[in-house]
Amino acid sequence: MQRLDPRQLLTLVLLTVLWGLNWPIMKLGVTDYPPLSFRALSMIGGLPLLALVLVVLKVPFRLERRHWPALLLLTVTNMVFWQICIILALKYLSSGRAAILGYTMPIFSALIGAWLFSTRLTARGWMGVSAAALGVSLLLWHELTGLAGRPLGVLLALFGAATWALGTQLLRRTRIDAATLTLSFWMSAISTVVIAALAFVTERPQWKPPAGPAAWAILYNAVLIVGYTQTAWFYLARTLPPLASTLSVMLIPVVGVFTGAVWLKEALHWQDYAAVLLMVVAIASVLWPAKTPTH
Repeated sequence: MQRLDPRQLLTLVLLTVLWGLNWPIMKLGVTDYPPLSFRALSMIGGLPLLALVLVVLKVPFRLERRHWPALLLLTVTNMVFWQICIILALKYLSSGRAAILGYTMPIFSALIGAWLFSTRLTARGWMGVSAAALGVSLLLWHELTGLAGRPLGVLLALFGAATWALGTQLLRRTRIDAATLTLSFWMSAISTVVIAALAFVTERPQWKPPAGPAAWAILYNAVLIVGYTQTAWFYLARTLPPLASTLSVMLIPVVGVFTGAVWLKEALHWQDYAAVLLMVVAIASVLWPAKTPTH
């Protein structure tokens, strides 16, 4: 497994903290606000910031016409389905559960890599995937035996994670000759249009000016999630091997679980603690430096 250089490590730390804190923040945001509208407003607010970054850094917006079909596929798999499914799932699940189920992505990524791209996993890689799968199974079992309606949230989160996993594999192998920031901007722009249109069709009667927790949750998502972490993730996904990049971010749901317990008073069960421990094992299996043979 590839070691992280200092820049990748700093990016991963910031990504983990900001994305982890965002799970209870999103839960607060969608509690009294339509979920798709919440997501659409966050992306509308963050897109100009992302454009400003390209201007300041002098990164070109232009993308050759021949790359647009591939970009559309990357957008659908990396962003559209993931954004829609996970924000809807949060209406049914606690923020911590949604976070951990959403980060089943590495399991799907490993399986998709093996099935579609003939990716060979090492013993440590399989150990990481197995640990993550076992942790998710504990949570899935608890949800399916819980209150009515929650299985819908579970299925939405899992479907979103599976499509995101496919998108990560495709992003790693893309032949689009463009900067990561350029790809991030256009993928965000397309996703914004799609989600805003869905919100208009399905949630227009519920529209109201965001206030209180919904307002600052939208601001947080616009500035830090759309404006920074999405691009940071695409950077890791393009510079690290697929398994390393996916399993490396699995501390994010750990942060989400415990911040949700503190801020939102979400009850923790033994399955949550076990899943967190297994996620740590999964991360260590791919990022812990291998021993260098001595001569």
